[in-house]
Amino acid sequence: MISALAWVRKGVAAEKPVKYEMTEEEFTRLQKTAATEIDEAKEELREKSKLDNEILNDPALKDFDLEHYDDDEEEVDGGDSDNSDTEKDGHSMAAGAGANIFSNIKGLSYYKDGEEDPYLATKDSEDMNDDEEDEIQIFSSDNMLLVAKTEDDISNVEVCVYEGDSDNLFVHHDFMLPAFPLAVEWLDYHVGKKAEQPGIGNYVAVATFEPRIELWDLDTLDATYPDLVLGTTDKKALRKARGKPHSEFHTDAIMGLSWNKNARNLLASSSADKTVKLWDLKTGKCAQSYSHHTDKVQSVQWHPTETSVMLTGGYDRRVAAFDSRAPNAVSWWSVDADVESVMWDIHSPSHFYSASEAGTVCYFDIRAAEQGKGASPIYTLAAHDEAVSAMDQHPTVSGILVTGSADETVKVWDVRDNKPSMIVSRNPDVGGVFATKFCPDEPMLLAIGGSSGETRIWDMSTNTHIRSTFGDVSVQANPVQEKPLLGLQGSGESDDDDDNADAVIAELKGGSKKASASSKNLDDDGDASMASD
Repeated sequence: MISALAWVRKGVAAEKPVKYEMTEEEFTRLQKTAATEIDEAKEELREKSKLDNEILNDPALKDFDLEHYDDDEEEVDGGDSDNSDTEKDGHSMAAGAGANIFSNIKGLSYYKDGEEDPYLATKDSEDMNDDEEDEIQIFSSDNMLLVAKTEDDISNVEVCVYEGDSDNLFVHHDFMLPAFPLAVEWLDYHVGKKAEQPGIGNYVAVATFEPRIELWDLDTLDATYPDLVLGTTDKKALRKARGKPHSEFHTDAIMGLSWNKNARNLLASSSADKTVKLWDLKTGKCAQSYSHHTDKVQSVQWHPTETSVMLTGGYDRRVAAFDSRAPNAVSWWSVDADVESVMWDIHSPSHFYSASEAGTVCYFDIRAAEQGKGASPIYTLAAHDEAVSAMDQHPTVSGILVTGSADETVKVWDVRDNKPSMIVSRNPDVGGVFATKFCPDEPMLLAIGGSSGETRIWDMSTNTHIRSTFGDVSVQANPVQEKPLLGLQGSGESDDDDDNADAVIAELKGGSKKASASSKNLDDDGDASMASD
């Protein structure tokens, strides 16, 4: 399934990404990590062995001889002598054939001329390396699309390249994740080995079910370890504080991320441990922890122009807006269900959207709050039959709102003049929709991901209804044929992926609720209900 998406604008990625090379410092760190994990595993085995001995030595169970419960009678009596002879013969045969175990290696050979040695690089292989460099080249006209994907319990981020000129989308490289990804956020602030370099970088922050944030350099291939990890890697400390708020690190799944584009060294995160944390990327440490929510915090977003103001929404059915420098002065808005996501209106920064598990989207005016209590929404959309699990707004055209849902539909809304109306509803064939993201460079280009494990690119500018609603006179006078959806094919095991999606949602909800994707199909003229206050 596809759980999160993020675009990288044109011209940011390095033209020729570099291969990952491990430093002595990283090697030492990995050795220490491995040694710690081995010690912890040994300790767990000792505890298990101690428990097993206690069970076996229980006087009430001694008569059952549990230690030999699974043994055959012959094994208990001493075993079969014929089998022992066969084993001896087998060992003798193996010893005799020892020289030919590795059939492709006849022995050590010496070559006077390096060109004769098949294990040394030749001119042909050098030409192959040049071909590989051409294959990994990224042009300034290409966009990157970051796809957080899970298939067969294996999670990774696929770094895809979108070639707009040829309508081509392909996986350029990827990297493995330690757990199911819940959010991805692109940022250009240099961290890790490139921390002191001038200019902008090309990184992605990834939040997973693990209580840590990983930052990866997108211009590095075959990386085995992130450039920066935010949060503790001390498993003992995590087990001790599991689920309980901690001032320095998260103790449960991290559900939302937001990078501050105005103060580029700041990253905010929201978590199932009921806290929101502010991370300083210069130091890699938690600069501030906020505990104003009473349940899991699903979403966080920095204000587009006010550097220190942020918006959060949680499973306590409330949205909070506050200045990170004065966290006690919080303004609250109540909604009808658990908050799925919050989003500032970039075209009118004094307003924001809130999407809920009940399938509604509320639009609020932050200026209407009095003494910490927000006013009723300006309008409420009954957008979907199930949870609104994805939401985005057009980056340059005011009034275009897109929502996606577990009901397998994506809908485009005209919200100009606070009089929302649905323009298009369609099934993009990705299962339950979990991510929708507008491209920052290409007008009307929308990326969609869902439970089937497939990604779709929708060129909305070729849709008749959207052209007639948002296009000017010249656009309306020149009809075009609508382009088909462009996509990366997933595993094709959509039923299994839908089951995984249900399990993830249930776990995030604490096992109390489940969302299931329906098989409802809507054409471009499908209907949606709307309530307005």
